[in-house]
Amino acid sequence: MSGTLLRLACTAAMAAQVALAPAPALAAPQPQPQPQRTVAQLLTDLQRLYRQTEQAAETYNATAEKLTAQRAEVKRLDGQLAKARLALRGSRVDAGRLAREQYQNSSNFSVYVRLLLARDPQQALDEGHVIGRVAGERAAALDRLTGAEKRADALARSARRALDTQLTLAGKQKKQRDDVTRRLADVERLLASLTPAQRGEVSRLEQDGVARAQRSLTDSGALGHDRPASPVGGQAVRYALDQLGKPYRWGAEGPASFDCSGLTSRAWAHAGTPIPRTSQEQWARLPHIPLNSLRPGDLVIYFPEATHVALYLGDGKVVQAPRPGDKVKISPLAANPVLGAVRPDAAPRRL
Repeated sequence: MSGTLLRLACTAAMAAQVALAPAPALAAPQPQPQPQRTVAQLLTDLQRLYRQTEQAAETYNATAEKLTAQRAEVKRLDGQLAKARLALRGSRVDAGRLAREQYQNSSNFSVYVRLLLARDPQQALDEGHVIGRVAGERAAALDRLTGAEKRADALARSARRALDTQLTLAGKQKKQRDDVTRRLADVERLLASLTPAQRGEVSRLEQDGVARAQRSLTDSGALGHDRPASPVGGQAVRYALDQLGKPYRWGAEGPASFDCSGLTSRAWAHAGTPIPRTSQEQWARLPHIPLNSLRPGDLVIYFPEATHVALYLGDGKVVQAPRPGDKVKISPLAANPVLGAVRPDAAPRRL
């Protein structure tokens, strides 16, 4: 083979080896670093999560109140049904007794034939009155039996419906409890992701925002002058202040821990004026007052959805159970965006 042919053969063999060799693996793309969130963004995220958690908790509280009332209704209907069944049993005994008496004392002669054939017409008339009275008793017993059966059937249907409603509310409550738990986990994950320095900066930024909001509210003149508390309002204030330092726990109404509306509803109940359990119901059902009419004991409602509530102390301060991880404490009134105020011991609202 000539030199030229040998060089061509070697070149072709090398090209074949290159073609058969596996292609080199492409380098995996490196993950891009996530942009660092600012302290303001972290605070916004944290406040949003707290707000969503409290809204879910108040929804849970409302369902819990309905479930408690429904359980009482089921118990009441069960008691009425038991009494109705006893009455039905008694009516059936009476009806059976009268039926036996009628069978044992039956005669082929009517009262009128007896009267015609009787030697003593007056005695026959007296017997007729007795027979008529017995017949009336039988008719009354039959009416009682029929009425008892209808009442027992109606109560049984009502008890079944009430129990179905109770089971539906219990299922709804469980889903809402799971929702609160999930949202609390979101809060905890965000807090766990922060460095101590970031947590300090977030706290300072939040305090600065509250201070600015409080100054703005005070400078606007919206609060007006302090007014003395009513006797029951003063009792509610004293109860709430006695709870200072106790931990926030969603769904709690004391005495060891509270959520926001658990504190306010318990304080007013202690003062002898029961109010709705949740902040939404307190806002919906209690008399509204302007902020410049506030007096100690009134309730300040926060956020457009009325998902937070605190008890006014005077001098622009409130006592509140703020949020998970915090304790019952005294805060500026503008610690959260204010929706309005209500007065539990005012005259009822005209709806």
